[in-house]
Amino acid sequence: MSCISVAIDGPSASGKSTIAKLLAKKLGYIYIDTGAMYRAYTLACLKNNIDCKDEEKSEALIGKITIGFNSLNHVTIDGIDVESEIRKNDVADNVSYIASYKNIRLFLVASQREFAKNNNIIMDGRDIGTYVLQDATIKFYQIADVNERARRRYKENIEKGIVCTFEDCLTNLNKRDYIDSHRSFCPLRKAEDSIEINTTNLNIEDVLNMMLLYMKERGLLNE
Repeated sequence: MSCISVAIDGPSASGKSTIAKLLAKKLGYIYIDTGAMYRAYTLACLKNNIDCKDEEKSEALIGKITIGFNSLNHVTIDGIDVESEIRKNDVADNVSYIASYKNIRLFLVASQREFAKNNNIIMDGRDIGTYVLQDATIKFYQIADVNERARRRYKENIEKGIVCTFEDCLTNLNKRDYIDSHRSFCPLRKAEDSIEINTTNLNIEDVLNMMLLYMKERGLLNE
């Protein structure tokens, strides 16, 4: 069998990354956090005093920085681990602008597709099934009520020591949802051939087992 690619799309804080990491570990696949790559690019812009709302200035870093992952699966900029920094509020407030710019997306998508060529992978983001890996072996689309997503993001931030309020998280998610779904290049949407999973009232184990069952039904898992 050729390499297997699993695409997991959906809005922010719908549980994509959590499930993708667990699924990759369970199957022994490589996990590619595309959202972290856009956050890393956003961080690079902020560190260079670039206004993320300015498309032309933001694109000036294309080809001048290298975004990858280290042995801990943490995202890096020019080999430096920035996993903690990319989770801060200033990055969260600006990443959707960066992710809406066509040339930046093309720059990062090229790297993402390269990872998928010769490896079994799990890749999550907002346009994996619709654009990055249109021929993915199996596609999932995770959704959840925005209030539940805000609750999850608030809990996650507090556990990481990031100062915020529930209202901050809710406002940020509503803004990101609007930008992600209205951008002109590769807007957030469900691929026609993807399997939708509403995680609002499901725990992590429930979602993981559902995905494994779908993969088994399609003959993608060894007995």
